[in-house]
Amino acid sequence: MERVAKVIANSGFCSRRKAEELITLGKVKVNGEIVKELGLKVEPSDLITISDKPIKREEKEYYLLYKPSGVVTTTNDEKNRKTVIDLIDTDKRIYPVGRLDYDTTGALILTNDGELTNRLIHPSNMIDKVYIAKVEGIVTLKEAKILENGVVIDGFKTSKSKVKIRKIDKDKKTSIVEITIHEGKNHQVKKMFDSINHKVIKLKRESFSFLNVKNMNAGEYRKLTIKEVKKLYNEFDNK
Repeated sequence: MERVAKVIANSGFCSRRKAEELITLGKVKVNGEIVKELGLKVEPSDLITISDKPIKREEKEYYLLYKPSGVVTTTNDEKNRKTVIDLIDTDKRIYPVGRLDYDTTGALILTNDGELTNRLIHPSNMIDKVYIAKVEGIVTLKEAKILENGVVIDGFKTSKSKVKIRKIDKDKKTSIVEITIHEGKNHQVKKMFDSINHKVIKLKRESFSFLNVKNMNAGEYRKLTIKEVKKLYNEFDNK
């Protein structure tokens, strides 16, 4: 059994907070009875309606995609560019969890589970996201420490991160740097390196939480196992 607000959120109708507002306004019914308790739990067979219209309960699907470059992270694109949704063979209404830039590759979760999505993208949950960046110039240990302690971009200071210099090419004057962040601000990693005067040439998100794409090729995807989905939920419960 699950709380009715969570079931509504998981259906994709709205967020759980909005679902609770609808319950408070008396717009939600279960089996024809107005819901009066926010914590009411329902069975899978119960009929839930909002303003007398039944919600559609979809079977939950969870995918890990190795996003290739040249694909937009959205459900549709007004410029008719290929989207990450086009890469997944499913008839379910899935959507990406967070965003990756058009030219950024790597780990991306797609699902129709609204509750899990909200948890994964909320900054307070401090989800590890590991990026591998190829940048112009030689990144020094001093500069890496600056990134680790947080830098100011777009008027906010990034939280502490982990930075590891993987490789230095003195001939080509480039560096390969691994950086682990928790937020997901627009172009964050690129702007962080810009702040220490190193332009990002290539960027890949190697992992999102414990999920990684090390053994996958760009454009490949797989379904998450039940164990992996439970582990994602347990990660929040243990914090």
